[in-house]
Amino acid sequence: MLKKWLCVAAAVLVLGAFHGAQAQNYPTRAITLVIPFAPGGSTSIVGRAIADKMSEVLGEKVVVDNRPGAGGTVGTKAVAKSDPDGYTLLLGYTGTLAIGPSLYKNPGYDPRKDFAPIGMIGNAPNSLVVHPSFPAKSVAELIAYAKANPDSVNFGSAGAGTASHITGEYFARAAGIKLVHIPYKGTGPALTDLLGGHIPMAFAPIPASHPNVSAGKLRALAVTSVTRSGLLPDVPTMIEAGLSSFDASLYYGLVSPAGTPRPIVDKLNKALRDALASDEVKKQLGNDGTEITPGTPEDYADFIDKDEKKWSQLVKASGVEQE
Repeated sequence: MLKKWLCVAAAVLVLGAFHGAQAQNYPTRAITLVIPFAPGGSTSIVGRAIADKMSEVLGEKVVVDNRPGAGGTVGTKAVAKSDPDGYTLLLGYTGTLAIGPSLYKNPGYDPRKDFAPIGMIGNAPNSLVVHPSFPAKSVAELIAYAKANPDSVNFGSAGAGTASHITGEYFARAAGIKLVHIPYKGTGPALTDLLGGHIPMAFAPIPASHPNVSAGKLRALAVTSVTRSGLLPDVPTMIEAGLSSFDASLYYGLVSPAGTPRPIVDKLNKALRDALASDEVKKQLGNDGTEITPGTPEDYADFIDKDEKKWSQLVKASGVEQE
């Protein structure tokens, strides 16, 4: 028995030494950061800013690989099945780690079991915007109008099951009103119809809505985060507008496949924190309306668990399901 225990202990020590040496030398080649969406959106802006700065910090190139498909679940699943060696990372996102697992019948991954969280990057809220001709000039007036005119207020989103759609369902549920969902193929088409007065309201990312709000082409009634946005400082939060505990921010973070050695996770966490502390990244993410919220791997793991629980309830309440 003693001999068997000594063999096990020796194996653990050898494995620990191997992982330690592995982390000490890591990285020795380029790292791939998978962004599970098409280029050009907020996820790409965040991911590329982080990748560029982490390349400097780590001394090896962090290469961005956009792998869109099925609401981000295609790229996310690919990373979950990758070797846990620290050379394939994923830009984690509310849409894929919190909404996707409930929205899709078989996303192909478990957000809690299949990833090793590295750290959170930050969050970006959506905005509730209306056409200037819409009579409501506040969230309270919108709620009152919707109650007086049930099933007659449409809201646009980037598509069925997207974060903007589920946020609209979340808002309707919290406000005790009924809204009619109008799905579009992306934020751009939804805002085009909103600007044309074809729909009265929409939930849209702040970087997309901000220019039109500033130009007076749209009216922003609220932001969906717990604090006000630096891009729309005069616009109240949903909580300030009377909906207690309302938080529909979209969170970004970094994860690697489950089983990635802890020393490598720690090294990546430090590199991520250093990147987020740089003036260049602060400026880039600030211009995108992202609030930086760094933390430990444990902080992000705990957040993923809580965020998935919250959004899964909202997805189920919406009755939306994708193949």
